[in-house]
Amino acid sequence: MAQHWQEILPIDRYIVAADGLLHDYDRKVLTFLYQPLIGSNCFSLYMTLWAELEENRLWSESSTHHLLMNLLELNLKDIYEARLKLEGIGLLKTRVKTDEGGRSFLYELRPPLSPEQFFLDGMLNIYLYRKIGKNHFSRLKRFFSDQQKPSDDEYVDVTKAFQDVFASASPGSMDYIQGISADLQEEENQQFIGRTEASPIHIGLDTFDFEMLTAGLNESLVPKKALTPKVKNVISNLAFLYQIDPIEMKNFMLAAINEHDEIDIEDLRKGARDWYQFVNYDQLPSLINRTQPLALQTQITEPKTPEEKLIRSYETTPPLIVFKEFSGGVEPSQTNLKTLEEIMIKYKLPPGVVNVLIEVAMRKTDMKFTKAFVESIASHWARKQVKTVKDAMELAKNEEHKAKESKKTGRSVNKKPIRTEMLPDWFDKEKQPKKEKGPDLEAKKREIEEMLKALDD
Repeated sequence: MAQHWQEILPIDRYIVAADGLLHDYDRKVLTFLYQPLIGSNCFSLYMTLWAELEENRLWSESSTHHLLMNLLELNLKDIYEARLKLEGIGLLKTRVKTDEGGRSFLYELRPPLSPEQFFLDGMLNIYLYRKIGKNHFSRLKRFFSDQQKPSDDEYVDVTKAFQDVFASASPGSMDYIQGISADLQEEENQQFIGRTEASPIHIGLDTFDFEMLTAGLNESLVPKKALTPKVKNVISNLAFLYQIDPIEMKNFMLAAINEHDEIDIEDLRKGARDWYQFVNYDQLPSLINRTQPLALQTQITEPKTPEEKLIRSYETTPPLIVFKEFSGGVEPSQTNLKTLEEIMIKYKLPPGVVNVLIEVAMRKTDMKFTKAFVESIASHWARKQVKTVKDAMELAKNEEHKAKESKKTGRSVNKKPIRTEMLPDWFDKEKQPKKEKGPDLEAKKREIEEMLKALDD
């Protein structure tokens, strides 16, 4: 997998384009609805790129990414990661061109969803609700809405039609138009400045096994014609949002079929949401990176050693899967899930680093995964700004080595032997101190007793 410096360099140039005019109202939507989901770096990147567009223009001048780094006070890795998030949430489309002059990027800003689209999205609104809570969500909903207009039945329509107001000129008075028909056409290599509406987030249909779904459906209960493209998009989104497999999805579809043999999309969404909240004690899913971001992956070559293979595995596997593997395939408890989520969101640890933390914590606490111990490691790693799997493994090795050295130098003859924890295979066991033999220990004991006796005298 490519590193960020293979994808982008400070000397690479870029220009900004807008897919239609961006309105001032979009700033409020981005600030209050998108920023809680994508973070301040993504928000700042979008706003900075937007600022490079002159008022009512669709294109910017060319700049370098070095300038962007100075404007944002961010390193290139953070900018690259923020760019990927903007792309994923539908706010940015990126194109690249390579020629003799070097590499140049085209960043096309896409408008955010309208408040109505966002609050009825069925995906982003769920993540926002989970992020900011019920009270703030309701407040934002009121902020972006107003009283409904009066019913049309209360007023009589007296609007005049075009032909009632205007008359067309006679042919003789139109002579001046002759010969200027070309001026009435859109010029080549030009486009009119307008507004392109944003499209909702769509999870790719290939992420859900529709073949398994249809194989388990009874045609008399759910006709295949009910699986319209729109319904399929909703199913793939719900499957991603709530981690629903085809067998479970079939039950929600059966409950959402109406008298016209059509699937009611709102009933389908409500059924999936109610099921998820019931299973997860009224909690809703949150939006987190599923695997280690590309910019933070270090094992880019084919892994050869066991440690390299482990690093690659942790960089490409979601923490939930790693946790289940250490638990023998058993699903994590709600407490464990909440702890995992908190260390990723509260301490902002990347998924790959969380995978290392899971292994260290599970092995050192007899597979208990206690919250207090996990958070103590997470807070320490967050302060140390651990971002990569390799760094996390090195830090864990060093901490274990220091702990053993401390035990070795501070050991008292009157203390009971300290139990030895299970350690991951990738710990450097050569650094572990050798056990002292019996005779040596007895000699040291006698030496200490002689010293204490001399002090008493």
